[in-house]
Amino acid sequence: MTITYREAVPDDAQACVVLRGQTRENAFTVEELKAVGVTPESWASEIREGTLPGYIAEAENQMAGYCFGDKKTGEIVVLALLPAYEGTGIGKTLLNLMVEDFRALGFARLYLGCSADPKVRSYGFYRHLGWRSTGQIDEADDEVLEYILS
Repeated sequence: MTITYREAVPDDAQACVVLRGQTRENAFTVEELKAVGVTPESWASEIREGTLPGYIAEAENQMAGYCFGDKKTGEIVVLALLPAYEGTGIGKTLLNLMVEDFRALGFARLYLGCSADPKVRSYGFYRHLGWRSTGQIDEADDEVLEYILS
């Protein structure tokens, strides 16, 4: 299986919204995203403006996953992967691409919201990669993790 990685472009936004509803854990449907103000149009606009940079992974002529971050704050906003590509290293690669971009922008600390439930895959995934709990809970009731760039 050949995986390619590239920077996200505004035309990716529609597929990103759809893929988010197809994830195994923490899925959000198009309607649920719209209810919190995330639409293909708003997502495309933020990509176009450069405030929400991201990377896309493609496999077998389809989007396999993506990772986006907030350029103003250093927050990893979303990392999503189709279930068929879990455990392949794609998620780690996408996250590392964003971490390196933010490092180049001068960030010393990145953060994200993650389930505090050890049974959820993301709980172990981020901690295995060096992300640590801040002890805070965000407005979505997720635990805030941070990553210190050295």
